[in-house]
Amino acid sequence: MGFTIVGQEHFLGSGHPDPEEADQPNPLGLIESTDGGRTWESVSLAGEVDFHALEAEHGLVYGYDSQSQQVMVSNDRENWDRRASLAMADFAVHPGDPEELLATTQQGLARSTDGGRTFAPVPGAPLMVMVDWSAEGGVVGVDPDGGVHSSSDGGTTWAQRGQVGGAPQAVSTSGPADVYVATESGIHASQDAGRTFTLR
Repeated sequence: MGFTIVGQEHFLGSGHPDPEEADQPNPLGLIESTDGGRTWESVSLAGEVDFHALEAEHGLVYGYDSQSQQVMVSNDRENWDRRASLAMADFAVHPGDPEELLATTQQGLARSTDGGRTFAPVPGAPLMVMVDWSAEGGVVGVDPDGGVHSSSDGGTTWAQRGQVGGAPQAVSTSGPADVYVATESGIHASQDAGRTFTLR
């Protein structure tokens, strides 16, 4: 369910095991791969937590536990601080500030300025399901119908960009202009900051 890239061939994930692997804990808690996803090892919270969203930023790991609906943060991937409880689909962490997060909720976009301990609504933001904060500071979000939105001021104001077909499953940015949106039909790629997309 949750997945994030720490570094070269270094991934973190969470979710549920293959039904045929009866010896695996369910949920998996936090799992880690250091060989590009070929093999995985349990790190913490096995049988306890199902992270539906994960971010590795600022030497920390941020996770959203779908079972308790809590934001959880760890500096060693083993000990976790449970923070705000709210129903969300996705979240993103500011690339320059470990205390600032954006979260997509059914009531609209919410912002935290205290590391996920509390959240407040972002007035005027579009209703989005997925959100990503690029290393360059831009924010990209996707609404339930596949409409792509972008913000250049940290999520305060938004502009409508392009459209992808189908409900979004994930969004990711790379550099100042590359945007990728996953739907049931495949991966949609944009090289112009989300204005136009091609199906890969």
